[in-house]
Amino acid sequence: MEREMSNYRRITVPVRGGELTAGVWEPDAPSSDAVLAVHGISASHLAWQLVAAALPGARVIAPDLRGRGGSRTLPGPWGMPQHATDLVALLDATGVERATVLAHSMGAFAAVTLAHRYPDRVSRLVLVDGGLPLPLPAGAIGEDLPKALLGPAAERLSMTFADRQSYREFWKVHPAFVDNWSSAVEEYVDYDLVAGEFGLSPASSLEAVSADSLQLAGFDGYLEVLASISYPIQFLRAPRGLLNQLPALYSPEQIHEWQRRLPNLQVHDVPDVNHYTIVMSQRGALAVAATVNGVMAVSPSGAGS
Repeated sequence: MEREMSNYRRITVPVRGGELTAGVWEPDAPSSDAVLAVHGISASHLAWQLVAAALPGARVIAPDLRGRGGSRTLPGPWGMPQHATDLVALLDATGVERATVLAHSMGAFAAVTLAHRYPDRVSRLVLVDGGLPLPLPAGAIGEDLPKALLGPAAERLSMTFADRQSYREFWKVHPAFVDNWSSAVEEYVDYDLVAGEFGLSPASSLEAVSADSLQLAGFDGYLEVLASISYPIQFLRAPRGLLNQLPALYSPEQIHEWQRRLPNLQVHDVPDVNHYTIVMSQRGALAVAATVNGVMAVSPSGAGS
């Protein structure tokens, strides 16, 4: 069963410096299950459209993080603590006391920070190909670090496009989507394009993305933040990277080491997906939704306490 898009609405929530935009998918029937879905570093809430469709029994609330999408004009400073504060404001505004937190890529770092700083607001934690510190590229320091960590994603944010079709064509030949194009991806791409001073450009602020990228290797105290979460952390790994390449963002060897260091880390490999399509393809979305449904079926005792 899938959720109709008629169950979807867009809201804004007051936060420091302005308003945070979010999408809300309402359940098909009254439900107490709320899923807070947090997107990646240069994405938007529409990255979760297919996952939300595969969770018709839950209320899915997904922000455009500060500096992205409809929240692109919100000012810095950015960083995971600020994103966590914004996420609490979103939970407050939507009347959610505690949520299952589902997060992808950089959003997973914000979710871990949320679970640590506001433990009473998080009942369960599902991380999708993110949230575990990434090794720094060799020789990348200072101003070179964001580009080294983000690669073509950083370059895209500096580009302009003549029209929406040009931006669609850019994404259609992207290695992650060349065999995975869909109406949901097209809607996500269209939402990401906004009018700027020199033409149409991606909605994410390069300044915000660059600042946040500096925390993907883990910021001061982040290892202690991870270790402080005592309940099971579900981690879904994509076997291919941002450009549909090998090695993946997280190698099996890295994951094995994190499992050794974090005994409560429960890892699930999702076959035949890359870093994008683990949430933005039907097969990836169904795998993510299955994990979320699985954890929501279990009592959250111990989480948030």
